[in-house]
Amino acid sequence: MNEFAVIKTGGKQYKISKGDIILIEKIKSDEEPKVGDKITFEDVLMVDNGKDTTLGDPYIKGAKVIGVLMAEGKGKKIMVIRYKAKSRYFKKKGHRQPYFKVKIESIK
Repeated sequence: MNEFAVIKTGGKQYKISKGDIILIEKIKSDEEPKVGDKITFEDVLMVDNGKDTTLGDPYIKGAKVIGVLMAEGKGKKIMVIRYKAKSRYFKKKGHRQPYFKVKIESIK
């Protein structure tokens, strides 16, 4: 049985299965999660357990995906450049996007 789900977090959608390790946008909350904490995703769009498929409208009521925060980090540096020709305007900035590395434990 190859059970999978589609969740929405950080403005993106992820197709996940039990045991997957995904990199997601850093989640902002009142209490900052620590490494080892459980993270619950309640915006579940679709669940397929191998026999039948459940689609949400837009989300499935009562469905959750539980994961464990494995690491917190930053992505590779990208350069952001603004330039206007013939006007001596040039701005250069670096950016590193923060992320969470999450291991999926269960789909309910």
